[in-house]
Amino acid sequence: MKVYDEKHIKNIVLLGAPKSGKTLMAEDMLFEAGITHRRGTIEGKNTVSDCHEIEQERGNSVFATVLHTEWRDYKINVIDTPGFDDFAGEMISALRVADTCVIAINAQHGAEVGTDLIWNYVQQFNKPVIFAVNQADHPKADFDAALASLKAHYGNAVTQMQYPFKQGEGFNAIIDLLKMVMYQFSANGGKPEKLPIPEGEQENANKLHNDLVEKAAENDEKLMEKYFEKGTLDEDELREGLKLGMVHHDVFPVFVMSAKKNMGTGRMMGFIDNVAPSPRDAKPELTTAGKELAFDRALPASLFVFKSHIEPNLGKITYFKVMTGEVTPSSELINSQTGSVERFHQLFIMDGKTRNPIERLVAGDIGATLKLKDTYTNQTLHAKGFDVTFQPIVYPAPRIQVAVIAKSKNDDEKIGEVLSKIHQEDPTLEVAYSKELKQLIISAQGELQLTVCKWMLENAYKLHVEFVTPKISYRETIHKPASASYRHKKQSGGAGQFGEVHLKIEPYYEGMPEPAEFNIRGKEVVELDWGGKLVFYNCIVGGVIDARFIPSILKGVMEKMEEGPITGSRVRDVRVMVYDGKMHPVDSNDISFKIAGMMAFKEAFMKAEPQLLEPICDLEVRVPEEIMGDVMGDLQTRRALILGIDTSGNYQVIKARAPLAELDKYSTALRSLSQGRASFTQQLADYVAVPFDLQQRLAREAVTAEVGV
Repeated sequence: MKVYDEKHIKNIVLLGAPKSGKTLMAEDMLFEAGITHRRGTIEGKNTVSDCHEIEQERGNSVFATVLHTEWRDYKINVIDTPGFDDFAGEMISALRVADTCVIAINAQHGAEVGTDLIWNYVQQFNKPVIFAVNQADHPKADFDAALASLKAHYGNAVTQMQYPFKQGEGFNAIIDLLKMVMYQFSANGGKPEKLPIPEGEQENANKLHNDLVEKAAENDEKLMEKYFEKGTLDEDELREGLKLGMVHHDVFPVFVMSAKKNMGTGRMMGFIDNVAPSPRDAKPELTTAGKELAFDRALPASLFVFKSHIEPNLGKITYFKVMTGEVTPSSELINSQTGSVERFHQLFIMDGKTRNPIERLVAGDIGATLKLKDTYTNQTLHAKGFDVTFQPIVYPAPRIQVAVIAKSKNDDEKIGEVLSKIHQEDPTLEVAYSKELKQLIISAQGELQLTVCKWMLENAYKLHVEFVTPKISYRETIHKPASASYRHKKQSGGAGQFGEVHLKIEPYYEGMPEPAEFNIRGKEVVELDWGGKLVFYNCIVGGVIDARFIPSILKGVMEKMEEGPITGSRVRDVRVMVYDGKMHPVDSNDISFKIAGMMAFKEAFMKAEPQLLEPICDLEVRVPEEIMGDVMGDLQTRRALILGIDTSGNYQVIKARAPLAELDKYSTALRSLSQGRASFTQQLADYVAVPFDLQQRLAREAVTAEVGV
């Protein structure tokens, strides 16, 4: 395959709300460039992009798929992404390495909530944007309304490049405002015929062309001077101005097409070739050391891994962007995170599942290789002596959790290993075993992502599992002081066990005075792993308990704090004063005082008005104003406290606090309530007391579970 330099490479990511037509747009691009000889369809389950079994089964994209075209001496790398926000990780990974974003817009709907969600990610990366208004052949297509919605949502940078001569079922021609011609297509689409703009459209086209010229001139002082001198700009000058505007986020070109009929995609590809920035034009990459590096093939080799995929019969495919230098099938590069050396044996350009071998890739290009042993998504590889680590991708925090249970106990260990592989492919799906809850927890973006995860477990890895609601990580504490003592005595033939401990416990809060009624001999402040503190005092006088047994008493208290007396939840914010006790010259030992300390603490705890605490989350819910009342009403049924409402663009942002126990499947409920138009984030904020009746119920359930009733 031909090797392209950084001037002749264009990297684009296809983004868009569900059913906006990204995958068919990618099919058109490959077909028009001659990479494929027929255009696949979603119904036929034969598109190059949606090539995985689950995508064909579902009829929509699940993974970001890397493709390429070669168009008029340029190489265009295309990454087709899913439209659902549950697969945000796939979008963000693709955005990280793309140089231009092409956002597909459904001509029936214009800017949708899915478009707005994508726009939030686009803004994080500040990449150039092209809008492609697709499905202009649909009976309900309304290009003018779609264009107006884009301007309303994304501002005056939205710049019209084309409009349909006719739209709806009769769509077959596009008036191009840059070239000032009309492209007319045959019934089968493909290469159009160039015709003069019809006389009835000439006035409107001239006005829009002049608007386009002014927009291009605004981006450069020299172009503005030429515009004032000549009253216009030629086509090359227009391209120069538009490119500058795109790089600075001042111009978002808008094209029109029907990907289904292959009408208009080729013209957009020509624009991408001639105007969209190449890696050479892109902003330099930032390293973790704060240094900027341009895409320069003269530097030593380095690359950034943006995606990994494991094929059951093939192994791991690693996708990367070459950042500097060039990479060959014999390259040896060092992983900057692990220090391990990775040896390349194969190098590919990918078209879905098709691997096209290539002899080298230069700075700015995107490629793949097989079976790197110790390199994963978000890592940097570099040549020896060229120490560099590129800024990693920051993925969104999970919004939903489930516990996973194997239907066969024989699969328990395998599930953890397989989920680890799935996490390597999609870092937004997090997996961890909770020692506290004794459950394997999957944290994800939403129900769709969990559905795909379960499909992968059961179909790709033949592991049958059940997803259940995770237990809640409650905490326990106390309301008042209490004292207790416990004598542990055991005799069994030889040396026995003896230890007696007297202690007092109190609620702890920051800044409270030291206990005045005891003679303090020692103090230890324990910052608990699960939040809060234990403050432990040695107040023993007269040697009634030897100092060597005090750590054992503390250990016993800590063990009981890991499984509190009410529900088995962890205890926090308590201080303990050990002030008396007894020991035996022969039978006292560490285990005796550990048990005595544990049981004395348990008895005192139950006297001290024990209180169960529940985790409370801070919520931010982005919602259109017209359904804000419904969303707020639903939050109040979840024991939520509304803290305030802000405005963000076209959305209202509801700030609230709600118990974690009430947020199970909130992602699904919010999507249903808002028809997918709202989104939310949540973050653990604090622990607060649960209502008394709820504490009683949870305590009864804990006792029932313990006795196995």
